[in-house]
Amino acid sequence: MKYIIAVIQPHRLEAVREALADMGVQGMTVSEVRGFGRQKGQTEIYRGAEYAIQYVPKVKLELAVGASVAEAVVEAIGGAARTGRIGDGKVFVLPLEGAMRVRTGEMGADAL
Repeated sequence: MKYIIAVIQPHRLEAVREALADMGVQGMTVSEVRGFGRQKGQTEIYRGAEYAIQYVPKVKLELAVGASVAEAVVEAIGGAARTGRIGDGKVFVLPLEGAMRVRTGEMGADAL
């Protein structure tokens, strides 16, 4: 099993959700987060005054999938989230040692 964490632009969330649903991914957790990467924030102009935003709003997705589909899931997220501009985001893949479905007590891949 793999645990996938993706940090993407908020306006790409629905496209990513649709791409994952088309693959049969059944669940994910979505959080609104703020941060910065290489762009170190951004500068905007409001009412003629320039100001810097140090933390850019992003959306963090977390999902657990079987190891056999992890690479395809990462490619689907990347394809749906990509705009080709700075700040598109990142995808991290971690090994997942175990999982349990609380309602039924199922363990491992059966719990996904």
